Amino acid sequence: MPGTPFERDKNGPRVESETELIQTYLVPLAEGMPGAFGLRDDAAVIPHAPGIDLVFSSDPIIAGVHFFPDDRPADIARKALACNVSDMAAKGAEPLAYLLTLALPEAPERAWIADFAKGLRAAQTEFGCKLIGGDTDRTPGPLSIGITIIGSVPSGAFVPRHGSKAGDHVFITGTIGDAALGLALRREPSLFKDRLSESDREFLLDRYLRPRPRSALAAAVRTHARAALDISDGLVKDLTRLAGPLGLALKFDVIPLSSSVRAALAADPKVQDAILAGGGDYELLIAVSPEKAEKFLASAAKTGIAVRDVGVLDAGTHVAVLDSRGNRIEPRHPGYDHFLR
Repeated sequence: MPGTPFERDKNGPRVESETELIQTYLVPLAEGMPGAFGLRDDAAVIPHAPGIDLVFSSDPIIAGVHFFPDDRPADIARKALACNVSDMAAKGAEPLAYLLTLALPEAPERAWIADFAKGLRAAQTEFGCKLIGGDTDRTPGPLSIGITIIGSVPSGAFVPRHGSKAGDHVFITGTIGDAALGLALRREPSLFKDRLSESDREFLLDRYLRPRPRSALAAAVRTHARAALDISDGLVKDLTRLAGPLGLALKFDVIPLSSSVRAALAADPKVQDAILAGGGDYELLIAVSPEKAEKFLASAAKTGIAVRDVGVLDAGTHVAVLDSRGNRIEPRHPGYDHFLR
């Protein structure tokens, strides 16, 4: 996403990556809390009442990192909530409510905050949750929007990020690479000037500006999935997270792509990197046992959300992307990391 790169110094006084920051310094703070899963998941779960567990997730967005300061306020608001609702969908949870923290560099113009609130209202109506509190503050830095979302699942039905087994089928919802190319077009409007139609451009920009969490699939996920997460940091990076100690030989040709991305890929093979490592699509990666795969597909079909089986997890291997000749494709970047860009 747009932003200023962090300097990387393995021998310096600063942490090397987001993984180091979390695993070394924050994981110990979650010891003794089983629903925190050692901070290895995108959400946490706490038993609430007989038959109900509450699910919590928090995913902030920051100007210059996750969105452009001059994006429409309504689009910024929708993205802030949609990113968090996407985590709920991956856990099989239904969103209930959310807390909002706004850190503003200055008092906002009335027209800006009115449009922001209008966008939040439309988003929470679409996603089925409501604001219940939060805080506002002033910051010397850029606009920061923090949302903590609360959802619910039947007791024991929470779908973890980790938990897949060898032989599980991996499914991807929707199409991949749209948001990364939309971001590229947002940065450079003349990109692919003669190769993309105006409707292609509008589609890709919309996918970047207005993520569509796959909430309608939550029931199918919690009923049939063994593990799931959303694709926020890049397909290969998030697939590696889902696979854990397992592997998958992912054929590039089976990755679901929109016609707009295919047109861009035909114009420039480097688009391949955006597909594999761009992130921001908020589609779901879902691991389903072989005996439940057909039932999952049938449940997904009823929602109207496209899902594709992209392969089977295997023990003793790693995640690898293969071209049509079986050669391994290595993206130039492993995926999004706040401290490595």
